[in-house]
Amino acid sequence: MKEYAVHSVDLPNGERYAYRKAGAGQKTLLLLHGNMSSSVHWTPVMEELEGECTLIAPDLRGFGDSTYHAGFDSLAELAQDIAQFIDVLHLGVLYVCGWSTGGGVAMELAALRPAQVAGLLLIDSVPPGGYPMFKKDAAFQPIFSEPLTTKEEVAVDPVQVLPALTALRTGDRATMRYFWDLTIYHLNKPPEDEYAIYLDGIMKQRNLVDVDYALLTFRFADRIPLLTMPVTLFHGEKDMVVPLAWAQAALAQFGEKAELITFANAGHAPMTDAPDVFYRVLRESIEK
Repeated sequence: MKEYAVHSVDLPNGERYAYRKAGAGQKTLLLLHGNMSSSVHWTPVMEELEGECTLIAPDLRGFGDSTYHAGFDSLAELAQDIAQFIDVLHLGVLYVCGWSTGGGVAMELAALRPAQVAGLLLIDSVPPGGYPMFKKDAAFQPIFSEPLTTKEEVAVDPVQVLPALTALRTGDRATMRYFWDLTIYHLNKPPEDEYAIYLDGIMKQRNLVDVDYALLTFRFADRIPLLTMPVTLFHGEKDMVVPLAWAQAALAQFGEKAELITFANAGHAPMTDAPDVFYRVLRESIEK
């Protein structure tokens, strides 16, 4: 796997954003990573497209090598970071590609800067209605009649949050890899040397409770009319993190401006599970 230098830039809000950059093509593709990941996860995409596009992949606040001076409660705050990042780097019109949590940030950015976003590309994204979480019973099963509502409740969730939070705090790479093997790389895994680099990036996260709460409270449906660009949803049919039904419901919310492309033999990471077809349709979406 190719190694891209990590650059950094100071934002007006006091945060310092790290980012990777590749290519020098006329079209710019901004890559926004998901939860429990970082910009390094975009390396295969950058390798694949660097001969055709300019690709820029930042670490969001509290991920990777970016700072985490201030906590946050919403994906909109991360989108505001990215808007400042774009301004500081003097980027013009671009395509925004968000994976998972990064998809929610991409939506918020597109609503904030509709004239600057030529296309919105959402890979197995959190849907416009957010990512629900529920209280757990004695057997650690969700109580669907009792949704979580506060950050304090999120912080002590015994299934979706505490185990990952503990692994991050203690540097427990084995447990974090177990989570990824179980939910994201359950169909195909990257080569061992690449996986080790991804884990390096994963273990740098410091904002897990903030992100999980931001996903829980994400509500974008009322801002969909602000999107003036085409929207493409890419989704693995075997996604165990964001079910396909959620993407289908999101398509209905986006309406005629959106298209849903599914991958029959892929889960939450179609770039790993079905790279040939994924890169083909990604190129087609950028070339439209």
